[in-house]
Amino acid sequence: MATSMRGLTQYISDLRACRVRELEEKRVNREMAHIRQKFKDGQLDGYQKKKYLAKVVFTYILGYKVDVGHMEAVNLISSPKYSEKQIGYLALTLLMHENSDLVRLVINSFRKDLEDHNEINNCLALHAIATLGGKEMAESLAEAVYRAMISATSTTFVKKKAALTLLRLYRKHPIVIPISEWAERIVTMLDDYDPGVVMTVTTLVTTMAQADLEAFSGCYQTAVNRLDKIVFDGDYPPEYIYYKVPNPWLQIKLLRLLQYYPPPDNPEVIDMINGILQAIIDSSQETPRNVQHNNAQNSVLFEAINLAIHIDPESSVVQNASILLGRFIMAKETNVRYLGLDAMAHLAATSSSLSAVKKHQNVIIQGLKDRDISVRRRALDLLYSMCDTTNSKVIVGELVRYLQVADYNLREEMVLKIAILTERFATEYEWYVDTILQLISAAGDHVGAEVWYRVVQLVTNNEDVQMYAAAAVYRHLQASTCHENMIRVGGYILGEFGHLIANEAGCSPIEQFQALHSKVNLCTAPTRALLLTTYIKWVNLFPEIKEHLINIFERYTHVLDAELQQRACEYLALSHREDGDELLATICDEMPVFPERESALVSRLHSKGEKSQDKRTWVIGHKDDNKGREAERFKSFRKGTGDSATIMANASNAVATSREAVPTPPEPAAPQRSMSQNVDTMMGTTTSGPAEDIMSSLAELDLSGNTVQDEPLLPTGPSADLAQLQTPAAAPILSSLPAPHLNGNGLVHTATLGGVNPALVAPLTVGDNIEKWFERLSYSNEGVLYEDSQIQIGVKAEYHGHLGRLALFFGNKVDTPFTSFFANIDNPISSALSVAFHDAPVHEIAGKAQIQEMIHIECKEYFGGERVVPILRLSWLVGDEEPKMLVLKLPVFLSKFVEGVELESGPFFERWKIIGGPPREAQLIFPIKLTSTGAVDIPRNSRIVAGNRLSVLGNIDPKPENIVFAGVLHMSSTGKVGILGRVEPNRDAKLCRVTVRSTNEDVSAEILRLTSKPINVDMAASL
Repeated sequence: MATSMRGLTQYISDLRACRVRELEEKRVNREMAHIRQKFKDGQLDGYQKKKYLAKVVFTYILGYKVDVGHMEAVNLISSPKYSEKQIGYLALTLLMHENSDLVRLVINSFRKDLEDHNEINNCLALHAIATLGGKEMAESLAEAVYRAMISATSTTFVKKKAALTLLRLYRKHPIVIPISEWAERIVTMLDDYDPGVVMTVTTLVTTMAQADLEAFSGCYQTAVNRLDKIVFDGDYPPEYIYYKVPNPWLQIKLLRLLQYYPPPDNPEVIDMINGILQAIIDSSQETPRNVQHNNAQNSVLFEAINLAIHIDPESSVVQNASILLGRFIMAKETNVRYLGLDAMAHLAATSSSLSAVKKHQNVIIQGLKDRDISVRRRALDLLYSMCDTTNSKVIVGELVRYLQVADYNLREEMVLKIAILTERFATEYEWYVDTILQLISAAGDHVGAEVWYRVVQLVTNNEDVQMYAAAAVYRHLQASTCHENMIRVGGYILGEFGHLIANEAGCSPIEQFQALHSKVNLCTAPTRALLLTTYIKWVNLFPEIKEHLINIFERYTHVLDAELQQRACEYLALSHREDGDELLATICDEMPVFPERESALVSRLHSKGEKSQDKRTWVIGHKDDNKGREAERFKSFRKGTGDSATIMANASNAVATSREAVPTPPEPAAPQRSMSQNVDTMMGTTTSGPAEDIMSSLAELDLSGNTVQDEPLLPTGPSADLAQLQTPAAAPILSSLPAPHLNGNGLVHTATLGGVNPALVAPLTVGDNIEKWFERLSYSNEGVLYEDSQIQIGVKAEYHGHLGRLALFFGNKVDTPFTSFFANIDNPISSALSVAFHDAPVHEIAGKAQIQEMIHIECKEYFGGERVVPILRLSWLVGDEEPKMLVLKLPVFLSKFVEGVELESGPFFERWKIIGGPPREAQLIFPIKLTSTGAVDIPRNSRIVAGNRLSVLGNIDPKPENIVFAGVLHMSSTGKVGILGRVEPNRDAKLCRVTVRSTNEDVSAEILRLTSKPINVDMAASL
């Protein structure tokens, strides 16, 4: 590149020749001024733009701020020449950020490059998307990236980049990615022939599965099979052997993936996994020849050990591995010691027996003195996990001694662990009190409030320890220096229980007062407030020192701190009351017992380990901690019943075994629903019989989507007629599953993984005309939703205010009846939109017949976005063929709940100004298609606006091609939202500007999307 652009070469040489910073800045400013002028003058060809933009990029890399070149970069990425396109993408990724306003300008260019058949263009676009990765870009391009990843025409290099790009988008904006819809197709890529593709997809699946284990359950058996082929069959290319270890990167990722799922129930799968793990352990016995071999071998080995512990900590595989771990924690190499301690901590945290770990207790304690801090941290974790009542005094004593010399970034964690272990495994109250006070004295600032709160709570709740705790804390207060946390504990315990030791030698009330008050000058205001409360307690308990205490209160009535002054004044008034006063005795009575609650120390400790990119499959602690955590992790995961079909068997096995696992339900009595020959006049169609061609029964539907329904769907009546739609008598959103259908081989068609109908988990159906039909229904109340050689689905709708009815017509175009017909609505926005069948859908459609299903709809609050719509899931059987499935977006749009309003020019512009500009204004400029005569298609534009139930206002704009519209959106929960808008096409520029203003910025954006998309050449599917 440098050799072909002499100007860039000279510019770099000039900058390198500058001896001082001032000369370099002067040269940069002169060059930037020259480039700015060139860009301003225009008339630059692609080569010149590339040359000047390369200089801008180099200047930016040097650390200078640049304010030119952004639009030129946007233009260059559309160039057909690779060198120009490359510079354009490089400039975009460096000069722009994810929230830049220019991001919207490049989305279409990115999409075109993603759909190009040139893999270089694909990779440039994927790299830019991953680097920028804003939410708007993710919403617009995530599906295109997904298609590039799964496309059969994509090269392996593009698939790998697409998988990593999708991973990047998901990590930044997880709610944008519909993982449940894509999961099944992504999992199938784990069987790809290319190990590189499998490795990147495994990383993607591992990340996504942590959020939805159920959706990716099919990956379990696939991962096990892939490991089996690598370990036993040698199924890997020669170039993926790294120092005699076959594909260690993929092995590690697959082993890690399996740890996120619960152990399988199927004994055969467990045996298969244990065989793989034992083979990995056996192969690791070979003496490594060099460092690289050692690293690759150990990385696979330790991940295999972690998986074995996860599946069954008591298995023979784990027992063999524990012997190896004992050798590893004594190894000379730091990495091996670290991994050995980490794996042993995992074993201690999940195993019911700690005998295998306790054998190495002395070695683990020595690990606290290791020269590497990461090893010291792992030794601390292991000691915490292996501690119990038999060795608690030894381990806690070592930890307290080590605390004196421990690294500062370890001390806070050590304090938490010592406090938890002392409380959990204390067999004597005296040992607990001495250890905690010693901990507070030694750790000082590293003791959090939770620690001394817990001490106070336990001492208050256990009467046997109160006297000993008061004496012990008094001894600590007599030291010359004392940390503030110790003063707080002493103030509380002596105020409550100091009277228990008042008769002991050297513990008189005045001596307690002097020991505590001598430290008050070093305390902060909150601690002084606590001590004032201690003193008012003593006023009631120790009348002999009452005068000293009153003097303290009087002194604090003049301090500047409002809290201390108020306390002092109130306590002073109480202390002047007569001795034996009931009010003083009641106020100063002992604190009641604290309610039993879970220690905050444990939850705080666990929260410190949950900040990594991937969730931990276990936590540092004991078996009980991890058992509860596992129950929480897997509570939403539906495990198999006996046969573990949910995660362990592939689809074919699941079909065969589900007959045993799931009892066959009786055939439900299908409700009597009229076929096409008896369809009522609701759709205005009648037929002479079931043999009549299905096309004739749909003749009155506008299949082109080019007209707008002006007449109501049902006989018009009072608006109260629609009120009953809010609570239909029978409106189940989830219809019952169809009865199993036995084919000639006796297999149950409807049995799938876990006994779930496959239509419930299938992705959206993709076809040539599906998007076109769907888009046309956005501005028409009737039309075709789907059609193929077997079935045709028609739609006719009526809306009134926030309520609506949607009639779906299912037409069987073949002679063979549809059996086990299943229809279900998946509504991800149920809080905003209520969608329900009026009756349970039928289970059979006769040949050449048509049925009608009615759906009731209610708009409660705002909803929007192309992907956030209800989903219609269908499945049926045709003879002995495989089950047919359709997953379609239900044509329910926010604009359908708009009522048009008529406005004159004056009121319109008055409301237009009141609403104002952004954020309540949404605007978009886009290219449009002209008619064959070169004119703006005014009738179609008006039809689209009116089809969105907005009133087209006349005599507002003098230009006849401009459209002005108004309407009111009705929502049952949120209320009404006024909408105003303008459509302004420009015939000469072949552009159109659509502006929408409303009292809700989200509504403005959604109405803008619905009205502009069918007109936008770049976005429309129905043009």
